[in-house]
Amino acid sequence: MSGSPAVVMRLVASAHTVAEKAGAIVRKVLHSGELGIVEKTGANDLQTLADRLAQQSICASLSRIFPKITIIGEEELPAEEIKEDLIEGGHSEEILQKTCPAEYSGLKEEELVVWVDPLDGTKEYTEGLLDNVTVLIGIAYEGRAIAGVINQPFYNYQLGAGASLGRTMWGMLGLGAFGFQLQEVPGDRRIVTTTRSHSNKLVTDCVNAMEPHEVIKVGGAGNKIIQLVEGKASAYVFASPGCKKWDTCAPEAILHAVGGKLTDMHGNAYCYNANVKHMNSAGVLATLRNHEYYVSRVPQSVLQALKSD
Repeated sequence: MSGSPAVVMRLVASAHTVAEKAGAIVRKVLHSGELGIVEKTGANDLQTLADRLAQQSICASLSRIFPKITIIGEEELPAEEIKEDLIEGGHSEEILQKTCPAEYSGLKEEELVVWVDPLDGTKEYTEGLLDNVTVLIGIAYEGRAIAGVINQPFYNYQLGAGASLGRTMWGMLGLGAFGFQLQEVPGDRRIVTTTRSHSNKLVTDCVNAMEPHEVIKVGGAGNKIIQLVEGKASAYVFASPGCKKWDTCAPEAILHAVGGKLTDMHGNAYCYNANVKHMNSAGVLATLRNHEYYVSRVPQSVLQALKSD
């Protein structure tokens, strides 16, 4: 590889290490026993000390290395001096060794938008459902999710004391996805994963319309996309405007990198420009394969209730 690595490769390499640092912060807060929970809009919309510290760490670390990128984080935090021990300046050497896809090799910092969910699955985090928890860092260019990093801070936690916790997966369009083993649900089975704590009649009607053999209800958008790429579910169906861009940017990039698809309930792509509204108003429909089948099954009542942006 001639010259220095492309900006976007350096950003992904840094995001990988920064996500691991955030995962360590999330574990540390849990083990301290002081979660510092506050309700944002209600009992199903929580923020913890881990959300706050992880976001400070991610945003401050990335903006120090890449001062011209736009970073949009989930938590609205006051501007304050960030403690040095929250800053991560390292990068993944393994990612820097990879060749940047030609269409992204000339991208500039100011053309990139980073969407950050410092702790996806906060409610599950507070309830001890730790495998639902992820740290999400998504990278967008011209409104499209092109790369993403997902850290699972508590991966392996069921193995008990002494287990090595956490893993990080990442993906980029034109390059593929790494850090996990891609698997698919057998073609004759339809397993739908959907929300654990944000259900309503529209959500239920839409899930049932898919005629699933099985339904899995878990927390976290990142966690649900992991289920798709690891062969535990065939479709992620959420017919409600609860999800935000920071929930879907990183997972969408990883899913698309392995040939999957994430859209709204109408089958339209979401846009990740810096100035878009944060809510995914028309729900989320994600699949590894056979996306058209699932789009075709969405009930008319859902399409009328959820207008595309």
